[in-house]
Amino acid sequence: MKKGFDNEKYLKMQSEHIKERINQFDNKLYLEFGGKLFDDYHASRVLPGFAPDSKLRMLMQLSDQAEIVMAISASDIEKNKVRGDLGITYDSDVLRLIDEFRDKGLYVGSVVITQFSGQHNAALFKKRLENLGIKAYLHYVIPGYPRNIPLIVSDEGYGKNEYIETSRPLVVVTAPGPGSGKMATCLSQLYHEHKRGIHAGYAKYETFPIWNLPLKHPVNLAYEAATADLNDINMIDPFHLEAYGTTTVNYNRDVEIFPVLNAIFEKIFGESPYKSPTDMGVNMAGNCIIDDAVCRQASRQEIIRRYYHAIEGIAEGTSSEEEAFKIELLMKQEHLSVNDRSTVSPALVRAEATKAPAAAMELPNGKIITGKTGDLLGPSAALLLNALKELAGIDHEKHIISPTAIEPIQTLKTKYLGSKNPRLHTDEVLIALSTTASRSDDAKLALSQLSRLQGCQVHSSVILSEVDKKMFHRLGCSLTCEPKYE
Repeated sequence: MKKGFDNEKYLKMQSEHIKERINQFDNKLYLEFGGKLFDDYHASRVLPGFAPDSKLRMLMQLSDQAEIVMAISASDIEKNKVRGDLGITYDSDVLRLIDEFRDKGLYVGSVVITQFSGQHNAALFKKRLENLGIKAYLHYVIPGYPRNIPLIVSDEGYGKNEYIETSRPLVVVTAPGPGSGKMATCLSQLYHEHKRGIHAGYAKYETFPIWNLPLKHPVNLAYEAATADLNDINMIDPFHLEAYGTTTVNYNRDVEIFPVLNAIFEKIFGESPYKSPTDMGVNMAGNCIIDDAVCRQASRQEIIRRYYHAIEGIAEGTSSEEEAFKIELLMKQEHLSVNDRSTVSPALVRAEATKAPAAAMELPNGKIITGKTGDLLGPSAALLLNALKELAGIDHEKHIISPTAIEPIQTLKTKYLGSKNPRLHTDEVLIALSTTASRSDDAKLALSQLSRLQGCQVHSSVILSEVDKKMFHRLGCSLTCEPKYE
C-alpha cells in the first residue's frame, strides 16, 4: 500500500524537538501526553506509514532522560469507569500500562490520584499501589477550578497537593483515558518546582489536529470525525495568529482554556513562556507527510469509516444521532458518500444476489474479494478464506480446509456448546486452516498470507458478531458494517 508518512523521520524529528524543549527550561519538562501511546490506529489509518506504536518508540529513544507519571481520577476509580476498547476498569488499566512501560525498558516513577476528596475506593487503590511498591500521590479537588486562579495558585490550591518526587529531566504525564487530570498534574508540579527554585516547563504532545496543516485538510477533518462524541471542533488558533501573524490549527478546548493557563503561568512565573496554545505543542507529524494526496485519500476513507461506526452505534444503542449527523456534515464538506468506500457496493450487491449476508474486502493491489453465507462458513469466514487464496495464488474453486478439520468444530459448537449456528466464524476457520496446514502445502501457503491483510478495507452487509469484529481488528483490517442485524 502507498505510504504518505515517513515514520523514521518522525521518530528522529520528534525526539530531537522534545530535547530542545527540555533545554528551554531548567532541564525539567512536564510533558502532557494525549491520545494513545501504544495503539494509535487512527493515526496509522489517516497517515499511511505511521506505525501504531510510534509514540512509544519515540519515548524509548528518550528512555535515559524520561520517567512516566500515571494520572488517574479518583472519581473514575470510584465509579469503576471502563475503557471501551479494552473492557477493563481505569485502575486495572493503570497497572497494565505500568507493566507495559516497564517491559519496554521505560521508568515509571509514580501514580497520582487526582481530584481526590476522600473517595473510599481511591484510597484503597492508593494502598494497593503502595503494597506493590509503586509510589502514589494525592492531588485534591480545588474549589472553583479552573477559574479561581488566586486560590488555585496558592498554598491552599496547588500547594495542598502532594509534591510528586521525580528524578529525570523529562516527566511524561499520561493516563488511561481523557479527564484524568493530566494537565492539572503538570501545572501543580510547576507550582511546587517554582517554590523549590526550579524553573520547570510544560508542553503538550497531541498528534491531532495537526497544527501546520490547513483547517479543512482531510487529516484534520478525520480527527473531528473521530471525536464527534466529544464535541471537539478544529479552529484557527487566534492567539497564535495575533502573536505571530501565522495561521495554525488547534481545537476548541485548548483555545478556550488558554487564557486561564496563561494567567496561571503568569501567577507562577511572573510571565508566561507561551503566547498561544500552538506554542505549547511539540507535535512534528505535519513535517513528516511525504505524500499529501495519499494522506488526504486515507483520511476521507476514515471519515466514512467513522460515519459507519456512528450509525452502527445507533443501531446498537451506543452512539447518538447527533454524533452521526456531525460526521455526515463532514462528509458533505468533502463531497463524500458511503459509495466512495470501495467495499460497500460489492458487499451489498453480493448480499442482494444471494439473499443472505455477505462481505467484501479490498486487497493491497486494489482487487475486491467477496464472501457469502454458506452451509459451512459465515460470510466473514468465507471472505477471509477467499482473500487468503487470492493472495496465495490458489484457485478459488479449490478447497484448502479439510472437511475433517471443520466437522469437529461444528460438532463442538452445536452438540456441546448449545449453538444453533453451525457455520464457522473467522477465528474458527483460522483454527481449522492451521490444523490442515500441518499436512497441506496449500493451507500452509494460505496461512502465511495473513500479514498481508494489514490495512485492508472490509465491509459487511450486516453487523458482525464481536468475535468477527475483534478478529478483523487483530488482523489490522479496517471494518465497517451496515447498521442492521442478520
